[in-house]
Amino acid sequence: MKKRKGFLLLLAMLMIFSLVACGEVDEDEDDSDGKSKKQQEQDDDVDVKSKKKQEKDDDVKSKKNISTVTKKVKKADVGDIVTFGNYEQDGDTSNGKEAIEWIVLAKEEGKALLISKYALDCKPYNAEDKDITWEQCTLRKWLNKEFLDEAFNEKEKKIIKVSKVDNSKAQHGYDTESGNDTEDSIFLLSFHEANTYFDGKKSLMCVPTEYVVQQSSLKQEDTGTCPWWLRSPGLEQYFAAYVDCSGILGYFYEVYGNGSGLGVRPTLWIDLES
Repeated sequence: MKKRKGFLLLLAMLMIFSLVACGEVDEDEDDSDGKSKKQQEQDDDVDVKSKKKQEKDDDVKSKKNISTVTKKVKKADVGDIVTFGNYEQDGDTSNGKEAIEWIVLAKEEGKALLISKYALDCKPYNAEDKDITWEQCTLRKWLNKEFLDEAFNEKEKKIIKVSKVDNSKAQHGYDTESGNDTEDSIFLLSFHEANTYFDGKKSLMCVPTEYVVQQSSLKQEDTGTCPWWLRSPGLEQYFAAYVDCSGILGYFYEVYGNGSGLGVRPTLWIDLES
């Protein structure tokens, strides 16, 4: 009887030892990738540190790029070309977005006015063919949301000034209702501003990017240029002002623009004191 009890006790101890051993193995058991939990935790920790380092490096690089942009614009003369932001332009999305080239139109009081060198996109002035002003048109909404987010990172957005845009009749010189003044990060030139900042028809002529050419028929073959929108209303409320392929200012293009619209040359003020 004693031998039997001893045998059972020994058997119980062996079972307990076996369970403990199995538990120890489970704690360090390989996962589906052949890594122990401890190794996986170490790898995760390395990944987190690597991600934080990359974010820090990207932040430093972004700040450096912003500093470079403001320095270049400060040194630039009116009429010079500077690069800022990125947008699809060559029509090949597989190679990423291209740097946007801007013409410096004016410099005053610690800020600079820039307009894109090329027509970067083509859009109708408004998504519906109806009476409209710059304040309410869909092109203004697109510029200050989709385009702004697509072309600039968060650091770049911080040096773009939110500007009070004058939409008074003095900006176009005729009786059509022009709507209220607006506050915009990105806008279009007015009829008056296009006459003021550009020196004649040749300077007003604009070439579209390949991206625009691929999605529209705006490009005129003999000149290689395209018409582009101004923000001012046209002679009627359902018209908007624009610049034609020859650099002539007009004021009777329908806001819907047959659906495809006209070329878009975003304009913005950069804060040079940031």
